[in-house]
Amino acid sequence: MSDTQTTAGSGAAEHGLRRSLGFRDLVVYGLLFIAPMAPVGVFGTLDAKSHGAVALVYVVATVAMAFTAFSYAQMVRVVPQAGSVFAYARAGLGKEAGFVAGWMVMLDYLLIPAVAYLFSGIAMNSLVPEVSRWVWTALAVVVTTFLNLWGVRTAARVGLLVLAMEIVVLLVFVVSAVVVLARDGAHRDWLSPLSGDGTQGAFALSAVIGAVSVAVLSFLGFDAIASFAEEVTGGPEKVARAVLFCLALAGVLFVAQTYLVSLLEPLSSARLAADPAKQGPAFYDAVDASVGSWLHNLVAVSKAIGAAFAALAGQAAAGRLVFAMARDRRLPRVLARTDSGVPRAALSCAAVITLVAAVWAARRDDGLDKLVSVVDVGALTAFTLLHASVVGWFAVRHLGGPVVWWRHVLVPVLGAAITVAVIVEASGTAQVVGLVWLAVGLVVLLAQRGRTEPKTG
Repeated sequence: MSDTQTTAGSGAAEHGLRRSLGFRDLVVYGLLFIAPMAPVGVFGTLDAKSHGAVALVYVVATVAMAFTAFSYAQMVRVVPQAGSVFAYARAGLGKEAGFVAGWMVMLDYLLIPAVAYLFSGIAMNSLVPEVSRWVWTALAVVVTTFLNLWGVRTAARVGLLVLAMEIVVLLVFVVSAVVVLARDGAHRDWLSPLSGDGTQGAFALSAVIGAVSVAVLSFLGFDAIASFAEEVTGGPEKVARAVLFCLALAGVLFVAQTYLVSLLEPLSSARLAADPAKQGPAFYDAVDASVGSWLHNLVAVSKAIGAAFAALAGQAAAGRLVFAMARDRRLPRVLARTDSGVPRAALSCAAVITLVAAVWAARRDDGLDKLVSVVDVGALTAFTLLHASVVGWFAVRHLGGPVVWWRHVLVPVLGAAITVAVIVEASGTAQVVGLVWLAVGLVVLLAQRGRTEPKTG
């Protein structure tokens, strides 16, 4: 057994998490974090960028993220620990790379819930404008934090009910869209969601690839499933299957809903590109014009509740990342304490940081833009190190038996190339914030040099 595994094993014995999750629970957490109707908010932007080929964009984005999901599945089988990519990079590349991976993905895990809470606050404020959106945002944080502190099993049960509601709303949309299309016909050509609507010239692969760099953000969160590796019954194989299943299911849902709404969209992609103000509400406007305001309102309420519980799943994953890094003495040791198998100290720490970020953003007109611009860089950097970890563990350290080159080298190298390309396509603000966060992490890492490692054996 390697030092990494021994260290983690002793830590787990001292600070154990309760095993209570099944395959269904893992999928619930993953889909809650992603949100079944995640494309609603970015549909107009993607339509304008891809020249109308949004469904194709999500097909390509699903394939692109499948490389990352495959690498997660490889590593969770050999390093089934709560730290997810932190533990994988530590095992495959060394403890310094593990810290960097954990530090970078922490930026994502702490801010994505803040964005989701803010979405919930904005939606509730639109329904009850007498109450400020920061109050709704704070209330969402408090309620979901309480559920997380109660225990992962309880949170999963409540999350299942919320996820069921979101799926029902999505099905209502699909059925309504099919009925309208059968009765009134489509505004665009039936193949245009896969080939473009032709209003911005001939099909352009570069436009689709450019839109993919935005669409992959809809998938961020499926990786959180790996954070629960020490709380699942039945072994790591169940986690690996849940990661792959969750990504595939999300991809099908995303392609189906964007295909239908593209056909309902009364405005051309050229019109949306020329008028950015119409891009944000494009999904809602298309539903409102074709089906009716009742479905518009139903989707809005679903998004308000669903966003809060997407944040619940994200907060739970962030708490387990903080717990794992504290257990490894990369963060204050007090955060590695558990209470009845629940990492309440780590969860509370993550909740406070998320609350501050979400309420700060809710009180600013540009708060949402500020948060959204930086959430992706941390995750994508960590994904790149994840792919490198697969190569390090299997092909360099030869710890996983015979090397299967397509599985242990080709797929992770292609996956890393994709994540690096998406980082390059990210906004300048996001890149700067990512570099600053990385620099701070490296300073912390240097300050920890010489610190006593956890005892092994």
